[in-house]
Amino acid sequence: MRTIKSLLLAAALLAVGSGGLALSPAYARTSAAPGNFAVGPQYDTTHVYVAPEDFDRFVTSLGATFGGTATKQGVFDVTPTPSSTMSQLVLTPAGSLSVFGFKTPIPWPFGAERTGYLVTDMDAAVAAARAAGAQVIVSTFPDPIGRDVVIQWPGGVNMQLYWHTKAPDYKPVTTIPENRVYVSPDGASAFIHSWLTFSHGKVVSDDAHAPGVEIGSPNNTYRRIRIESAYGKMVVLITNGQLAYPYGREMTGYEVANLDETLTKAKAAGVSVLVAPYTSDHRNAAIVQFPGGYIAEIHAATNP
Repeated sequence: MRTIKSLLLAAALLAVGSGGLALSPAYARTSAAPGNFAVGPQYDTTHVYVAPEDFDRFVTSLGATFGGTATKQGVFDVTPTPSSTMSQLVLTPAGSLSVFGFKTPIPWPFGAERTGYLVTDMDAAVAAARAAGAQVIVSTFPDPIGRDVVIQWPGGVNMQLYWHTKAPDYKPVTTIPENRVYVSPDGASAFIHSWLTFSHGKVVSDDAHAPGVEIGSPNNTYRRIRIESAYGKMVVLITNGQLAYPYGREMTGYEVANLDETLTKAKAAGVSVLVAPYTSDHRNAAIVQFPGGYIAEIHAATNP
């Protein structure tokens, strides 16, 4: 997206100041591994599309739920072909979100990319993604302060990579959000291999019999794989696809210190609880829907 990150960044520089987002002279990479182009998990931004009439309520509800700051709202052309959208970057202690409220029809395939990752070298990162098995579905294009590309991993997982001529410096997140990826057993191995190859990540857990309550099927089990890399956290949920609503709709899981307190604040801001809190895998978790329709998982660690 031509300005999905660049114009939001420009607005942030005007609105946030020293407490949130600034420019640094060089990329402070979180990993020195050769071929690893990640900058840090605070640059993993979930892309959220809402109707213009819901835009302000959604951004306000995010701040009320998680805290943090939001950049100045603007209206931009953020795609390679003509379009117009409201846009705003929300930086919370639990993760960052790029919010869009299109005033025109959304050009394909925008709206299907789940996240954007900052990379240190666009051409090398694209080459590495291709070598790892990704397809480029929107070729690299320039924006006023950088470049962007949209790629698709095996299993149909779309992501954006972005790069800036002057490196942004987001305030580190307090807790690292998890990218929640649902894939089929047929596509799981190819996706996991590709992502691990590209991200230089590691599998931190692989549970072939994870409790089905986590995906709305308490009488069954499923396979859950947790991955960590310099891009952040990812949980791969390998299911038969027979999922009750809203499972599979939540793209991101946000970690908070206290789930009950967070849900209380969220409900006061107009957030609906779609899945009541439950306990599994050393965490209390719930699934919520924000004004505008965005669905997310929220969780807090339980005592060991």
